[in-house]
Amino acid sequence: MNIQEFVASSVGHWRSQRSAHHLAFSHFEAVQSEIDIISLADDDSAVIDLCKSYDVDPQTVVSPFRMTWEGQSDWDDSEIKGSCVLVPVPDPKDSHRGKLLRDQGYAETIAAVGEYYFTEDGTFVLVTPYERAAAEEKIWFVNPNVRCRVSLIKTSAGTGVVTASFSSEIRQNVET
Repeated sequence: MNIQEFVASSVGHWRSQRSAHHLAFSHFEAVQSEIDIISLADDDSAVIDLCKSYDVDPQTVVSPFRMTWEGQSDWDDSEIKGSCVLVPVPDPKDSHRGKLLRDQGYAETIAAVGEYYFTEDGTFVLVTPYERAAAEEKIWFVNPNVRCRVSLIKTSAGTGVVTASFSSEIRQNVET
């Protein structure tokens, strides 16, 4: 699998069930959410702005997309809601690796750049360093409409795990 195939397979409306273990708080959390993933044009202003902020040539990006989510946690009553622009920049020497620019990170709500690669079985792996933490995400497809995601939030040194989560995501058919 390459990044274009991965993004094309991910576009759609997904229902997600996430189980998270927050080790620092000795707490288990269950989150149900709706996730929308839509393709963006290479010349979309949000894509161009993100490229400029990282001094990346917009001609080198492929399959940019926007992800939005809304959900509920059993931890508290506040709604979980957000949106993020993601811009893949493949390695010109290896189509199975690259950088992923994000206008908002996963572990910290700041812009971030992660390194991605695909394993032999097609699993997408993303490692993103932040100021106070590091995130590692793995996403794989069980079939075209079911995907799984494992996320680890580690200490910035990468020596300890702060949060571990597993999500199962099911694509919903959209009636027109």
